[in-house]
Amino acid sequence: MRVAVIGAGMAGLSCADALREEGHEPALFDKARGPGGRMSTRRCDSPLGTIAFDHGASHFTARGAAFRQLVSEWQAQGVVAPWPVAGRDAWVGTPGMNAPIKAMAERHPVTWNCPIAGVTHDGRHWWCRGQDRSFGPFDAVVIAVPVEQALPLISLHDFQMARLAMTVGSQPCWAGMFAFAEPLDIGPDMIRHIGPIGWAVRNSAKPGRAGPEAWVVQGSADWSATHLEEDADRIATLLLDGLAHATGLTLPTPVVRMAHRWRYATPSGCFANALWNPALQIGMCGDWLAHGFVEQAWQSGRALAGEMLGLAQDDGAMGVARRG
Repeated sequence: MRVAVIGAGMAGLSCADALREEGHEPALFDKARGPGGRMSTRRCDSPLGTIAFDHGASHFTARGAAFRQLVSEWQAQGVVAPWPVAGRDAWVGTPGMNAPIKAMAERHPVTWNCPIAGVTHDGRHWWCRGQDRSFGPFDAVVIAVPVEQALPLISLHDFQMARLAMTVGSQPCWAGMFAFAEPLDIGPDMIRHIGPIGWAVRNSAKPGRAGPEAWVVQGSADWSATHLEEDADRIATLLLDGLAHATGLTLPTPVVRMAHRWRYATPSGCFANALWNPALQIGMCGDWLAHGFVEQAWQSGRALAGEMLGLAQDDGAMGVARRG
């Protein structure tokens, strides 16, 4: 089969890996300029050199046997390392959180900077409509993007699948990124749930990192929702003030100070690993189906591929909802 996979994050790449293992031909499309998704790493130039911030997921956990095996392979490749600060089963990408996503993407044809506006079926094949051209033909379509972006793609083809997706919402998250010329006298490398802060992480202390003192400060879900439409510069000020309050320090002026809004950060779904319509050969996978964790995104992609290929799944806790 030739399969269009819309979204080259963890779920889309996991699905593509499983399809490729069985001899099929996935082609991936992603609106971003490069790999990462919510495991992105932001790099910027500064007077102190290039500084990197893991401004999405700060870490991930590995608990299922199949995913632990994959993480062990990543560790052998040098693209992940354990990070006990976040827990005994916590891991980070090295040298950035997007490293395992980059390693996965290298095995596939991915068209970056290519948002897909719609999918159509001509009676035999699927076509994906980009900004200035269509891609196809494809035998099947996998939609592996956040639920708010998936709904316009699925709604014209499977109303019941769309209606199920409509029950899922996502909470936003503002992330502030700050770098300092000197180390800060803050004891822990992670601070949680103080004032506006959901998570604050000393990014420069993670394994495989280099460069000056760097912090990522993520606002809590409620705080981020309250301030959702505010200017990024104002958000950076508020989150820096929150870090100062949480630590009781008078912080020096940062050499880098910026903020990024994740509008669809934490999804609420918890009912299936994937959705699949075998009659139409179209399905959806992603962490939004199972509450937003990296491992669940990986499981979701594998579960959908297994259903498409009629294979038994070894690590998918909730199975696949079938339509058609």
